[in-house]
Amino acid sequence: MISSCVRSLLRSRPMATSSPSGSAARLHPSWLQQLRTVFIQTTETPNPESMKFIPTGVPVYPSEDGNGFYVTKNDPAMEIRRSPLAKSIFEVEGVKAVYLGNDFVTVTKYAEHKWNLLNPELFEVIMNWAEGGKPALMDKPDITDTTILDDDDEVVAMIKELIEARIRPAVQEDGGDIRYVSFAEDTGVVTVRLAGSCVGCPSSAVTLKQGVENMLMHYVPEVKVVEALEEPPDDGQPRVEQDDDEEQEATNDVKVNHHSNSESQPPKQKSYEERLAQAGIPFSD
Repeated sequence: MISSCVRSLLRSRPMATSSPSGSAARLHPSWLQQLRTVFIQTTETPNPESMKFIPTGVPVYPSEDGNGFYVTKNDPAMEIRRSPLAKSIFEVEGVKAVYLGNDFVTVTKYAEHKWNLLNPELFEVIMNWAEGGKPALMDKPDITDTTILDDDDEVVAMIKELIEARIRPAVQEDGGDIRYVSFAEDTGVVTVRLAGSCVGCPSSAVTLKQGVENMLMHYVPEVKVVEALEEPPDDGQPRVEQDDDEEQEATNDVKVNHHSNSESQPPKQKSYEERLAQAGIPFSD
């Protein structure tokens, strides 16, 4: 039986969809909508591609000098990660730039996208930020296991993007988490660490192979196998010793050998941007 994590990962595969045609209905200059405990007011600006979002009663970026924080989708990833709010807004497809003011957020979109499609997602992002208690801007960027560093190559960057945007949300639905540890270029092995409900879960091996490994191998041909770091035994629980034959047999059950035909011509590898587009993940430098 396939675990719910695997089903979530399979459902997260991108599917071809058609965009609705026609112009968006004109928004009222002041549109007040209540989302849980946060009121978000939207106001049109002189620029038809920019919309002002005001979470009433919640300061956004109150700076002493009155200057705000402006960042575009093409800015360096480390600069975008300084703002957890801006980073989350950029995950909404169609967002071009974000400006954080004293008590408002201005979002600029690409011309081909429509506000009536963007607004529901933007409301949700801003509401989650306002209720989460995180600052809109930090002195240093938020570094996580999937932060794309300057010395990461395209393969590692793609693996991190897939884990953060596609795999982690599906695993977290079941109360677990998965964290990137390393990628061995010579062997094609991606090492991850399981957390939460995934640790000790009987179906975690199935999730790792049929869900995580299949998805990474599908979008990143350089990946050959995904392995999870073994957790140390719980305190007070003695480790059961295995003889060499049993340990070798258990290892053989987990590892998957991938044979390649050396005589066949390797296919042309897609660029980082093309892989992101295939996986349905917005690209930002």
